[in-house]
Amino acid sequence: MFSDPGHSNGYFHHQDGGAFPERNSLRPPHRGRGRRRGRRGRSHDPADAPASGAPRVADSEQRVEQKPPPCTDFDVAYFHSYAHLGIHEEMIKDRVRTDTYRAAIMRHQSSIAGKVVVDAGAKRVYAVDASDIAVQANEVVKANNLSDTVIVLHGRVEDVEIDEEVDVIISEWMGYLLLYESMLGSVITARDRWLKPGGLILPSNATLYMAPVTHSDRYSDSIDFWRNVYGIDMSAMLPLAKQCAFEEPCIETITGENVLTWPHVVKHVDCYTVTLGELESVTTRYKFKSMMRAPLHGFAFWFDVEFNGHAISPTNNHVSSSFIESSNNQSTDVSQRKKRGNPSEALVLSTAPEDPPTHWQQTMVYFYDPIDLEQDQVIEGSLTLTQSRENRRFMNIHLEYTSGGRSFVKESVMR
Repeated sequence: MFSDPGHSNGYFHHQDGGAFPERNSLRPPHRGRGRRRGRRGRSHDPADAPASGAPRVADSEQRVEQKPPPCTDFDVAYFHSYAHLGIHEEMIKDRVRTDTYRAAIMRHQSSIAGKVVVDAGAKRVYAVDASDIAVQANEVVKANNLSDTVIVLHGRVEDVEIDEEVDVIISEWMGYLLLYESMLGSVITARDRWLKPGGLILPSNATLYMAPVTHSDRYSDSIDFWRNVYGIDMSAMLPLAKQCAFEEPCIETITGENVLTWPHVVKHVDCYTVTLGELESVTTRYKFKSMMRAPLHGFAFWFDVEFNGHAISPTNNHVSSSFIESSNNQSTDVSQRKKRGNPSEALVLSTAPEDPPTHWQQTMVYFYDPIDLEQDQVIEGSLTLTQSRENRRFMNIHLEYTSGGRSFVKESVMR
């Protein structure tokens, strides 16, 4: 998606006034493994400050912009992977995702009409994409007679120039584990460069969850299979089978029946205030109590995003426990409480196991060996998610967990 580092200002130069909706791309297949990671090389990556003499946002000298990371060879390859149409087809065919974004745009029409975003009534739309799919996007704009409204900019958010402030930013930046691929940094850069005071960001906030899971069928298919292969004892393959199956996180669909407890909030993101520094490392401590007797095979991760106006952040982004004790000593699920609010208050796109499936599925971190849990047995520990020094789009996962008097550490890299 970043085909030419020197080619920043795409097909049209900016005209008079409007909002900047970030264009949504899809994620590339994960190195041909059938796991759809390496998701979308979005057209917008945080942008460096414009060169001297280049057109700038109206009051840019009053803005405090965080310097984004430079474009690396990893970024170039990443953007290039998003030139493949199949990635975009996968995301557009995700009806949960696409219909929710459409509903969000329609719900916020009063903030969009006459300004600049992707739907009816928008005054102008800047569609930014760093991959070569921008070429086809521009042809789609022409074919639908929208050239006077939609301006396609081929380049990174760091590099393209818009000489006006924008009213709205719409971006589908979420990766597996919410933060994988580091595309939220692009939204932060666009916000700090161009968004008007009081402007709208969609989605407005996001929350990453984790919960312990049991998944005996998955473990049996991948591991126990080798104990007896057509009557042959191949258990010597077990250590290698565990490493191959569970060394890296897996992208799979599970159900609510696999989840052993209420979820824990790993990270809450307010898109109006989040900073680049917050994304470099996220750490949380958790404590779960199993609701049933079952083998613990690992942890599942999922997220939801809300399409509100200015978000109201919780006082504590990292909930120290997956439970909130109510006055009658009944445990209340944090995420479920939020979803049970007045439907008119928030539009939510959820990737939770109990909700309709999406192309994000759930992210699974499996143990090499399961832990047998009794009902009400406690599982506690800590989780750290860190941008890889090798490639900031990769994510290092450091998971510590203790249960039944035994302590473990699981480290993996999401590439």
